[in-house]
Amino acid sequence: MKIKITKGNFFGFWLQWILILSMGLFIGSEAFAKNKRFIKLPQEEVSIRQFISSVEEQTELTFLYDEQVVSSLDKHVMFAKDISLDEMLETLDATTGLEFKIMGDNILIRRRQAARVAQVKGEVYDDEGIPLAGATVKVKGASSGTVTDLDGAFNIEVPNEETILVISYVGFHTKEVVVGNRTLIKVTLKAAYQNLEGAVVTALGIKREERSLGYAVSEVSGKSFERGGQDNMLKSLSGRVPGVSINSTGGPGSSVSMIIRGINSLSGDNQPLFVVDGVPVINTLNNVSQIGNDNKVDYGNALSDINPADIESVSVLKGPSAAALYGSRAGNGVVLITTKSGKNVEEVTVSITSNTQVDVPFKYLPMHSRFATGVRPYTPGNNPYPEGTLVIEEGSSVGAGPELDKGYEAIQWNSPRDENGNLIPLPLVSHPNNVADFVRNGVTTTNGISVSNNNERINYRVGYTNMNNWGIVPNSDFNRNNLSINSNLKVNDKVTLTTSVNINRTGADNRPAGNRGTNPLEAAYKVSPHIDINELKDYWMPGQEGIQQRSQAIGDYNNPYFLAYEVNNGFNRDRIFGNVGLNYQITDNFSVQGKYMLDMYSERRESKIPMSYTEDVNGGYGIVNLDRYERNLEFLATYQKDFTDFSMTYSAGGNFRYNQGHTTQNATKAEGSGLIVPGVYTLSNTLSDNLNYSSSMSEKAVYSVYGLANLGYKDLLYLDITARNDWSSTLPASNRSYFYPSASLSAIISDIIPMGNRIDMVKLRAGWAQVGNDTSPYNLVQSLANTEEWGGNTRLSVPDALKTPDLKPEISTSYEFGVELAAFKNRLRFDLTYFNTDNKNQILPVTLPSSSGFSSKFVNAGLVNSKGWEMVLGATPIEGDFTWDLNFNISRYRSKIIELTDEVEVFYLWSDSRGGAWSYVGDEIGSIYDRKLVTVEDEESPYYGYPILDEDGSWQDINQANAKNKIGNFNPDFIAGLQTSLSYKNWSLNLTFDWRMGGDFVSQTFRYSESDLKTQRFLDEMINPNGRSGEELRDWLVANEETFIKDGLNIVGGPTGESGGFPFEYAVTLNDGVFNPGVIAIYNDQGEITGYQENLGGDGTKIIPYADNYPWSFFKPAMFDASYLKLRDASINYDLPLSLVKKLNMQSINVGMYTSNVILWTKAKVGIDPENAFQPESNGTFKQGIERYNVNPWVIPIGFRLNAKF
Repeated sequence: MKIKITKGNFFGFWLQWILILSMGLFIGSEAFAKNKRFIKLPQEEVSIRQFISSVEEQTELTFLYDEQVVSSLDKHVMFAKDISLDEMLETLDATTGLEFKIMGDNILIRRRQAARVAQVKGEVYDDEGIPLAGATVKVKGASSGTVTDLDGAFNIEVPNEETILVISYVGFHTKEVVVGNRTLIKVTLKAAYQNLEGAVVTALGIKREERSLGYAVSEVSGKSFERGGQDNMLKSLSGRVPGVSINSTGGPGSSVSMIIRGINSLSGDNQPLFVVDGVPVINTLNNVSQIGNDNKVDYGNALSDINPADIESVSVLKGPSAAALYGSRAGNGVVLITTKSGKNVEEVTVSITSNTQVDVPFKYLPMHSRFATGVRPYTPGNNPYPEGTLVIEEGSSVGAGPELDKGYEAIQWNSPRDENGNLIPLPLVSHPNNVADFVRNGVTTTNGISVSNNNERINYRVGYTNMNNWGIVPNSDFNRNNLSINSNLKVNDKVTLTTSVNINRTGADNRPAGNRGTNPLEAAYKVSPHIDINELKDYWMPGQEGIQQRSQAIGDYNNPYFLAYEVNNGFNRDRIFGNVGLNYQITDNFSVQGKYMLDMYSERRESKIPMSYTEDVNGGYGIVNLDRYERNLEFLATYQKDFTDFSMTYSAGGNFRYNQGHTTQNATKAEGSGLIVPGVYTLSNTLSDNLNYSSSMSEKAVYSVYGLANLGYKDLLYLDITARNDWSSTLPASNRSYFYPSASLSAIISDIIPMGNRIDMVKLRAGWAQVGNDTSPYNLVQSLANTEEWGGNTRLSVPDALKTPDLKPEISTSYEFGVELAAFKNRLRFDLTYFNTDNKNQILPVTLPSSSGFSSKFVNAGLVNSKGWEMVLGATPIEGDFTWDLNFNISRYRSKIIELTDEVEVFYLWSDSRGGAWSYVGDEIGSIYDRKLVTVEDEESPYYGYPILDEDGSWQDINQANAKNKIGNFNPDFIAGLQTSLSYKNWSLNLTFDWRMGGDFVSQTFRYSESDLKTQRFLDEMINPNGRSGEELRDWLVANEETFIKDGLNIVGGPTGESGGFPFEYAVTLNDGVFNPGVIAIYNDQGEITGYQENLGGDGTKIIPYADNYPWSFFKPAMFDASYLKLRDASINYDLPLSLVKKLNMQSINVGMYTSNVILWTKAKVGIDPENAFQPESNGTFKQGIERYNVNPWVIPIGFRLNAKF
């Protein structure tokens, strides 16, 4: 599917929506006038019915009354002039003997009744539908009152129907409600301000006041996910939650990594535990698979299965103090996701959502369109080669051919023949928009419906959402179907049954490959600029359809359209996760609950590789089946008691977790005999000896018991103590039990020391915790694995890694301190946190000598220290009809290796092409190392810092690991986010900015492209001598030595004489010569340096062709600053007036426009998103700080949304 937005209809598109929203503004202004509630009556004296009719016609209010009561009153009333509706009701109260009460959107008319005492039940929720335990309920004007229980329920006696109940809760706006004739009252309290004293979801799903917590918790409302248009909820957290770093491999359905407070463990992917409605869900980065050569496909991790529109709220528990109750998987933090329920509706409600988003590509890699492929520049009159073959299209991707748009002609790949059969030269012209012509506008549509209800016995929500994405790469897609069921049934006053179930099907007909090989974008960028990419759309050779692709160089180049349409990597993932729980309130103070939780999915992947793909010319086919299963049984008993000055809550429980995984793969061998019949993709269409079959299974069990105590004193001091013990099946019997405690303290200083009425709250908090971590299954004893057959006989092999039977669990010990401030009626908010974590007994692989027969073994080694700080500053500068909110957060973290063992000198996070990210003792994790350029190190030498070249004038490098040539670090100096919201009556504007400053990343895309001489940067960074030569050039370089000493890898010259190229003899003399500025060492017979010969343009300078001079041995030329500023999301929304909505028999209608992930600025300026410098791997690890053809064009998403409730 392709939607093309041209310049003309693009502006028309926006103009259409501006007109629609302008109409809404006019309607909203009219509604504002009505809401002033000045009623125009037909005459000065009116009957009661005339009054009712006038009010209902001119406002959104509806009258509730008994027909007999109104019919019995035959009376006309005269009102004073220019009085409000409230004053009119007071007049009616005084003259009719009836009562007129405004109750929300209703006006109740009734006879005055005698006082009576009645028992009223009620339930109190926050604005996300979560019960508020401990809310105060009082009878207005009386001393009687009560507090809500753990389910937010209360019972209270009231004297009559006119009784007003006052409901309050710390951090929420107090609310008054009239009892009326109701026996069950449901009240929703709105948060007074964001993330300071409000209630948040904590470990085990317990809702608690934030003032009582001794650790940092960040909560994000579900509205953020609805407004922003993100396909993955994790992307919405970027810029909103301090201390959180997000990386992604690309568009919808791709893997997303979330790291909280930096890298803590060297042995895992450092992902937090994700818990959805109490259910731990599997979210590893083990999601890349490859069938065939260079066909790596990212199938996305588990969070891509969750529908963001179903999310009610997300709580991020950052430190072990917050997450200790979740056990070994919580060492990297916990993300608690609460989905929507029916708790915040009062009747059957149908909600419909519809979103459409168009992704418009606008920025591409800065490739030049100046030279065609070839080995030497084309210049008139000196071409010694026949038929213009200086344009080398076969076997070379080097962009060093003839200069384009100069009026030259040459024989090309698609040259026609004349009547004598001779090839006809064609003009050499540039096609700078090839990649823009290849990609298309991406389109994403999301449509959903949900039904909710809430009554005295049951509340429920059932929702279905369908999402379809057509990517910017041709023939790429992604789809997701979500069915969610959430219910809460009160069996009786003591027993409650809860159910939460999510059923998802996620899939695609074709996921485009990343990296190199079958990646269509790599092939598109490799198309020489003298070729019009549109001529490659017919990608089969005539008469050889299904057998041989058509490209500019058969056998050497892949046609990008061939890769996009013929290499297909499809998948389907069926997933179900949810829980069933039973809560028994034995007494008012004591309750027990049990839950059964399940997360399971089955995934089928299928890859089809056509014949003539350059890396598998015979084609290929393969199927992968993955099954994952996790079951949790949980029990929790809770006792709660409040005294005059003290409050206490004790809980104790246990959990049994069981995991199982099964993977099978059956595929043709890479570079094997391939397919028998072209285009038939079945396992039977290949020879039996050309198939590789593998199967693996894993199991793991963890038993746990835990307890927690929450103690409070006069609402001033709060102490939390937790303890948990796990027994893991993946550790040896002697070490499989590990215990970890935590303690945290919160003190409300502003309630202890009077600070005046301008200070609302000052809170100090501190926390300490330990968390353990085990290892993967089967790391204790050796196992056997299938290997390739030999002579038709089955063979077994022992894996290369030697197992260690006495592994110990990792232990992470952390502490944190924080201070929070709220002032000026919560219009100024501040939060500062410092944290420090030591993670010891890291489970790491150690390299073994080859004589051992093994490559490595796992040992407990090392200590990693992580520390940092986070700050949040919030303000509400303007409050009223027009409201302006601001929230700013900033954080910095650093992780360092404190200890390793004698067996481990350096830990490698990843290595790639002569460099990588590794760490030594005392070094920061994330450091990027490179080969070291050989330079003059004698500070007394006039050539100090100059590169020392070999005898051919080429750079030299030192490749020893002890050279320790650190060139950067992939961690940012800091990350920051800013959210601002502006609202005026029915209008709202929301913006989120995400700022990352510092850090570095390596672009293998640029490394390959510049070695092929394809980028504009490679041409721009050559030092142009500007006509200087000989000693004049030498003197100029010496005077400006910083031009080649600073980076040490710059070259002098150019690709043509016009751009400073030097004459170079190669069959003919061409002006494409360059040289590397530096010196060539002069040695004596003992190999000692006795002097230097200058290579600075004077006599003896080594001139070489510019096409042969890319510094491939070094990382540094391809390393860039990772700083960026993004508009993470922006939305403008409008709520249609209630008066109009009610005429349509609806509850609400909201329309909006949005955009997301718009890159506003990058320091690198190379067209690569630094956030995508991330590579997940098939073994559950990842490479952070490096990208390889993860180069989707930058896009501007334009989205439109409609939400309606009936």
